[in-house]
Amino acid sequence: MKHITFLTLLILITVFSGSISQATQFHVSKKGNDNNNGSISKPFETISAAVKYAFAGDTITVHAGIYREKINPLRGGESDTKRIVYRAAPGEKVEIKGSEVITGWKKIKNGVWKVNLPNSFFGDYNPYQDSINGDWFNDHGWLHHTGEVYLNGKSFYEKETIEKVFNPAGKEMRKNELKDSDYTWYCESDARNTTIWANFHKYNPNKEMVEISVRNTCFYPEKLFINYITIQGFHFSQAATQWAPPTARQVGMIATHWNKGWIIENNIISDSKCSGITLGKEAGSGQNVWSNDRSIDGSIHYIEVVFRTLRLGWNKDTIGSHIVRNNQIFNCEQTGICGSMGAAFSTIENNHIYNIWTKRQFSGAELAGIKFHGAIDVIIKNNRIHHTGRGIWLDWMAQGARVSKNLMYNNDLEDLFFEVNHGPTLVDNNLLLSPVSIRTQSQGMAFVQNLIAGDIYMWPEPNRFTPYHLPHSTAVAGLSTIYSGDDRYYNNIIIGKGTDTIQHNTRYNFGTAGYRAAKLPVWIDGNVYYNGATHYEKEINYLENPDFNPNAHVIEKGSSVYLQINSDDLSLEKHAQLITTQVLGKAKMPKQYFENPDGSPLVIDTDYFGTKRDPENPSVGPFEKPDSGMLNLKVWNVKY
Repeated sequence: MKHITFLTLLILITVFSGSISQATQFHVSKKGNDNNNGSISKPFETISAAVKYAFAGDTITVHAGIYREKINPLRGGESDTKRIVYRAAPGEKVEIKGSEVITGWKKIKNGVWKVNLPNSFFGDYNPYQDSINGDWFNDHGWLHHTGEVYLNGKSFYEKETIEKVFNPAGKEMRKNELKDSDYTWYCESDARNTTIWANFHKYNPNKEMVEISVRNTCFYPEKLFINYITIQGFHFSQAATQWAPPTARQVGMIATHWNKGWIIENNIISDSKCSGITLGKEAGSGQNVWSNDRSIDGSIHYIEVVFRTLRLGWNKDTIGSHIVRNNQIFNCEQTGICGSMGAAFSTIENNHIYNIWTKRQFSGAELAGIKFHGAIDVIIKNNRIHHTGRGIWLDWMAQGARVSKNLMYNNDLEDLFFEVNHGPTLVDNNLLLSPVSIRTQSQGMAFVQNLIAGDIYMWPEPNRFTPYHLPHSTAVAGLSTIYSGDDRYYNNIIIGKGTDTIQHNTRYNFGTAGYRAAKLPVWIDGNVYYNGATHYEKEINYLENPDFNPNAHVIEKGSSVYLQINSDDLSLEKHAQLITTQVLGKAKMPKQYFENPDGSPLVIDTDYFGTKRDPENPSVGPFEKPDSGMLNLKVWNVKY
């Protein structure tokens, strides 16, 4: 006790008394001092200083500036109404970076410069001695470090040899031929020093803003069960994050670490080496277990991980129920948002996710705008997702999940991928505009009132047993393979690639016709097919116009997105039924109804815009009672 200063004692007394009587407001400013008391007139200088004194109910307000630190919350809130809130001061730009500014570059030749840094500069973590690795990661035959080099905020491309830094394109280039991938770097590290070479071309790195990633995350509690935290209004960027497979601890730029009730809202999250936000599991239930033991299949390892997480307390009372909303997430090379089991019971809404896995220097089985395992009762709604490779990938145990009213386009693999789930999973009122709209290796799905402008693929998985659960619970009810089928398609507008394309393609992915191969019964009714899309052979109440092309496409104008689509009288005249829990019934394996997360019956009685549907004769597709002719609909308008 004799080592505690009078100031520290005073702050502790204030904090403890505040935690009992009233919330405390702490302030952080670049003009502050960590020896201050954190008041508005005497703010702290670092967020990490404020962390030491924050208790349930307190708010930490951070004022304008760049904060280069790793935030490790020591405590959480006590309930949804008594949180610890971390927020950027309203109207002020606050950046939290996993990088440091680097000067002292020495020119070599041809635009290539190098810098030599003592390893002591990096403290307890050196990203240039750490490589990306983990289960289901594909390095394409060479080493990828977790670090990164940035010039004026733009990331470079790492190369496997120094020769490719000097000549990244394999030939001499003129300045007007430069691409982003021509800005390259390479590193070497020994026991004492780390050296980085980078090709800045015409730029002098000592006169520009050059940063390198040095921290493996920006906001992450080292301890488990730090609950009820709100993170609001920051710009997080440039962390040296590690690969986040479902069988390992998942640490993104913002990471929850096996807890409950976080709200992550109104942030900009960019330039993570791997993932932006992770709502994932901890290391105790398994850490890259398949990479460490190839004697059994990876799916068996993951089943073991699931049961270990159950023994460690994976249930609705302790894990998940997060809210991730109104964030702008981009330039992440693995996922925008991912989570293995820790995302259960969460809501992901109104996020703009784009430019995910764009550099493609590595690959693997965990790449998507949103990638969840164990999406039990998860709601993913009203998000804009594009240029991500895969848009949304729900893998294992998506039971009670709902994917609703999302805008998805220009995803070159597919918009939606459902892998080895047993349902029930509801997909409704989405705009699926990429060349491939749906890939499903699952069963117990319902696709309702969507605009499907790309291919549909469905196939079984007879070789993997995956869990299904008691309704609205993490408790495992059983294991089964994927037979294929047990799916529903109601009231969708499905657009093909044209009749000429159909005639030359034997796989018939332009509609629901592929479901003729399903092993389990399917329910397909009330859909409209255009431009060569083909109906399911047992479908009765459908309309088909193979010669009409709605020509649906997206136009981006600033922060707004418009859908231009030609609407004909066919879809307007189509008589449809209102889709409810009673219509959809139960998913076969878990014997669970398509219903709301609280177990109440659901009714799909609003459209993409939230407009109420006609209960007697709702329109087909995502828009209720649209006009005929060429439509120009504003389908996204969110300003940051």
